[in-house]
Formats: sequence, C-alpha cells, structure tokens
Amino acid sequence: MAKNLLLIFLLISLLALSLELAKAQLAPAAFVLGDSLVDVGNNNYLRNIAKANFPHNGIDFAARRPTGRFCNGKNPADFIADQLGLPSSPPYLSLPKNASYINGVSFASGASGILNGTFLAYGELIPFQKQVGYFVEVHKSLVQQMGSSAAEKHLSKSLFCVIIGSNDFFDYFGSSELQKQHTPQQFIDLLATSLKPQLKKLYEFGARKLMVAGVGPLGCVPAERVNNKTHQCNEEHNSWSVKYNDMLKAMLKGLKSELHGLNYSYFDTYKVLHNIIQYPSAYGFNEIKAACCGLGELRAKSLCLPIARYCSNRKDHVFWDLYHPTEAAYRIIVDVLFDGSSPYVVPINVRQLVSS
Repeated sequence: MAKNLLLIFLLISLLALSLELAKAQLAPAAFVLGDSLVDVGNNNYLRNIAKANFPHNGIDFAARRPTGRFCNGKNPADFIADQLGLPSSPPYLSLPKNASYINGVSFASGASGILNGTFLAYGELIPFQKQVGYFVEVHKSLVQQMGSSAAEKHLSKSLFCVIIGSNDFFDYFGSSELQKQHTPQQFIDLLATSLKPQLKKLYEFGARKLMVAGVGPLGCVPAERVNNKTHQCNEEHNSWSVKYNDMLKAMLKGLKSELHGLNYSYFDTYKVLHNIIQYPSAYGFNEIKAACCGLGELRAKSLCLPIARYCSNRKDHVFWDLYHPTEAAYRIIVDVLFDGSSPYVVPINVRQLVSS
C-alpha cells in the first residue's frame, strides 16, 4: 500500500510539474535572425575576424567561459528564450543536418547586416538574406518531421525575432565610398527595400508572430563617443537611427495590412537605450560613456581582447565593449520588450504578441 501511495504521489508530482512547465512556455519555438546583438555562437563556425569566442567575453556566463556571445553574459536572445520558457535557440551552424529545430534555432551572425555587402572585409558572415535562406531549409526539415499541417501550426505560434541593421550603419559611417554612392536618406531607403522582401519571405514560410527591433542610438556607443573630444554622442548619427526606425515602423504597419494573419511587435531600441543613457541612476548604472572591457580611451580603442582590461562590476556599465551593451542593460531592454507599452513597444508587446 505504501509503495502504491508513493507511486501515486510521484505521478501527481510529475503531472503538476509538466503542467507548470507547459504553462510557463509561452511559445513553442523562437527563431532568431540578426547580428552580434543576438549571435549565440554562429560566428564560431565561420572564417572571419568578427568573433567573441575568447576571454573576457562570457565572464558572467555559465562556467565563466566565452561562447561566441559579444557580451559578458546573456544577450537578448537568451533573455527572450527565458521569458518564453524555452532553452536558448542554438546556433544553426552548430547543429547536424538532421537536427529537429523543434524549439527554434538562431541564424544570427556578428557583423552581419541587412545588405549582403555589409562588412565584407571581415570574412565569412551570414547576411540577413542568407539567414532567411537557412530558415527556408529549416522549414523543409520541420515539414518532413511533423507534416505540412502540423509544421504550419507550429510555426504560426512561434516567435520570430529580427534584430539587425546596426552594422549597415556602422559600415556606412566608416565608408567614404558608400557615402559617395548614397546620401543618408538614400541609404535608409536601400535598407528598407532590402529588408521588406525578406520579412515577406519569412511570412511565406510560416512566420506569423514577428518581433522586429529598431536600431539603438548608434551615435552613443563608446566607439562613437571616443571620436568626440567631449565624449558626447554623435547626434548626426543618432538622427539617422531615428529616421530609419520611423521607416521601419511604417513598413511593419504596411506589412500587417498586406499580409493576412501577420501580427508584429516593434521594439524601439533607440528610445529605451537612450532613456537609460539619459537617466542611468534610475536603472542602477554609473557609467554610460566608457566600455567595461577594452583598451585605451573609454576602453573603446579595441575589442574586448584577452589582453584588455575589464571593469570589476559589470552591473555599473551600460556598455560591455565598444559596441555592445552589458548583460545588465540587456536584461532591462528585454523586460521592456516583453511587458512594456507605447512608445517603447508598438502596437503590442511581445507577451501580448505570443498570446494573440
């Protein structure tokens, strides 16, 4: 009798645990497309110089080891997965061809852009168009594994995260050739005309819940501030960020009316990060200008290399290196992404998106 009671108790406990896990999982999968802000290790498998698979990156991650994330710890892809009740989407290039992809996968690649030509000098990258192409292959695999109808249903409930565009601007900022070819407005228009058909292709292959992030205040990263004697933000570059984001919001609104069943959440990275920079103490930060890890003035004269110095309290700093925020900043950003409201996230937040 005692053994039977124990067995019943264990079964009830397992059932309760499974129900709790099912309740906590807000979406069946997360598919991540983007750049170094959400790269979880794809660049480790490519021949390029845009890597973060060495110390001091990952110093606050599990086992205090570098993973290919351009951060001291978790990046937005990890926090988004946490919020969804999912494991972090693994790097696509790390998986065997017969992988299931059932909980999602990450195609994000550091230094990649919307344009195929962004940072070509860095070596092998996965530009956005190629990332979308990889997803088409994943779609085929899911159809083979689940059947067409089940795969369609699975993908329609999954979250598709798109965080890209910053590198296109950084490449433009540093390229006199690109600036000769395109005015800032023409360049922004080029990004829009290049991004839109790729978002439509994601929809064509099953994406129905789309989270798209605008670019941040690019003129305020340490790599930009160090070029200014007063270490102030480059407001001209910030203004281009704002113009691009306005274009992106309008484009997403148009796509929703054009594509039946598409729902989206636009996250205004600029407004959220700029607010943190303007009122750092309100968010627990002391340092908004200098990077935590790097060399030289503002620790912004190099990447976070093994020979670089790094700050002892990463929670004090908004920026980890000369381009990327710290885990502490990312945590705040993703909290707003999930549960924030207008003007930071429109027309709905991600929690509302995955519940729709």
